[in-house]
Amino acid sequence: QLQLVETGGGLVQSGGSLRLSCAASGFTLEDYGIGWFRQVPGKGREGVSCITSNSRYTYYEDYVKDRFTVSRDNASNTVFLQMNSLEPDDTAVYYCAAGGDYYCSIFSSPDMDYWGKGTLVTVSP
Repeated sequence: QLQLVETGGGLVQSGGSLRLSCAASGFTLEDYGIGWFRQVPGKGREGVSCITSNSRYTYYEDYVKDRFTVSRDNASNTVFLQMNSLEPDDTAVYYCAAGGDYYCSIFSSPDMDYWGKGTLVTVSP
C-alpha cells in the first residue's frame, strides 16, 4: 500500500522551530519530487517547498524562503522540512506530496500523485 505519513507538527511559540518528517511506505521517495504544501481552514492549499527526485534542486515560496529548509534521507525513505523563525502566519496543516519534478517545482498541487494526511503546525504569538 502506497502511503505518505507526516509527523513533527505541534504547538510552538513565534520565533521557534519545528522539523517535519514525511515518511513513505510502499514506494521509493527518491524516485519522486517531494513537495510540502500547507492549508489553513477556509483557504486554499499553498505551496511551501519542493525537493527534486535527484535532490539537485530545491524550491521555496517567498514567504518561507531563508526560514525553511527541505532535505531528504534516501536511506530512511524520508523527506524533512526544517522550519525556523516560525511566525503565526505559518499556522496551518502541512502536507507532503510526491509527484513529478516539474509539478513539484511549480507547486501544482492538483498534479501531485500521492499525499499524506497532514500534520498540524500551530504558532502562537
